[in-house]
Amino acid sequence: MHRERCVGLGLPTASCWPLWPWGSEGALCPDTVPCNPQYFINKTEIQDFPRFPHRGLLLDTSRHFLPVSTILDTLDTMAYNKLNVLHWHVVDDPSFPYESLTFPQLTRKGAYNPITHVYTTQDVKDVIEYARLRGIRVLAEFDTPGHTQSWGPGVPGLLTSCYSGSQPSGTFGPVNPILNSTYEFMDTFFLEVSAAFPDFYLHLGGDEVDFTCWKSNPDIQAFMKKTGFGDDFRRLESFYIQELLDIVSTYDKGYVVWQEVFDNKVKIQPDTIVQVWREEVPVPYLKELELITAAGLRALLSAPWYLNRISYGPDWQAAYKVEPLAFEGTAEQKALVIGGEACMWGEYVDSTNLVPRLWPRASAVAERLWSASQVADLDFASSRLARFRCELLRRGVQAEPIGVGYCNEEFDHW
Repeated sequence: MHRERCVGLGLPTASCWPLWPWGSEGALCPDTVPCNPQYFINKTEIQDFPRFPHRGLLLDTSRHFLPVSTILDTLDTMAYNKLNVLHWHVVDDPSFPYESLTFPQLTRKGAYNPITHVYTTQDVKDVIEYARLRGIRVLAEFDTPGHTQSWGPGVPGLLTSCYSGSQPSGTFGPVNPILNSTYEFMDTFFLEVSAAFPDFYLHLGGDEVDFTCWKSNPDIQAFMKKTGFGDDFRRLESFYIQELLDIVSTYDKGYVVWQEVFDNKVKIQPDTIVQVWREEVPVPYLKELELITAAGLRALLSAPWYLNRISYGPDWQAAYKVEPLAFEGTAEQKALVIGGEACMWGEYVDSTNLVPRLWPRASAVAERLWSASQVADLDFASSRLARFRCELLRRGVQAEPIGVGYCNEEFDHW
């Protein structure tokens, strides 16, 4: 890419310099601070390009609701870091904060608070437009058939009734995959979602389906026998996923799925993107990338970049040392790895601690997805990351320190 920055603005050299070593070339000039009035730039040219086209960050807004302002602030910092995809994990078991106009009971009965803890239609539009202006796509995820406990109260009959012996236990499991009404609902709901989120891709989830409830339900047991699935409930999961994928494909949408969909041998379209999140099971993540790309499918890597997991010390280094293409495979296979995502799951994260937990650790992931593989020296990276962290502080981003030191402009809450 070629960019002209600060042209004819009479800005001091140091105004444009600080973020060059790490941050986004698109963020060089908005926050300028004169450092030496004797030197000026009339024109500068930057030559830069990304190694991977998909450089994402997952935010989970179900386990803890994140205010819209927090999401917008995160988009700003993503732009500083050259991240270009917000993977919005909108809903999950704990809450359903997405405002569905077609099925309003989903929000009324599934949100933590249907008044204050909801993303309205306008909120979604605002996030998408704010992201677009910063060169960021919004990839929405609505995960099924598991992770759907918050859907149940608003759509009676959607979830599977669990049994204790011969009687219903009063609890519910994943989406009921044997009812026509399930697919009628999914068709209508995902049609609404596909219109609300204009990106070509939807993330359909497909991970961590607990089969216990399905196994207990006599209607599902009869369906398994009728279809010849036997006791292999992975085939039932595959049956559901295939039906859902067929529905979504009619909207002229592509889809992203978690790796279990591939592992369970669901028939998927050749343009499907498979996201790898499991580090060791069923195989190490690099082996999983090898298998996915050998099947001719594109892949995203997230397994080593779960930033909600924290530890004492410079744990950014582990994220930085990841090499996404260090698997056995042809050049054609490696070209199918289109990037990756840092993930911030929300079990223990809300707007009070999101920012320091994300930054500058996510910056290490961002550089790994942007820069060439040979840019890997930890000492060189550490000095640049420390300086970049100071620039984030100067911009009001409460990024945590990566070690002992100081910044000329420390973060001040006031």
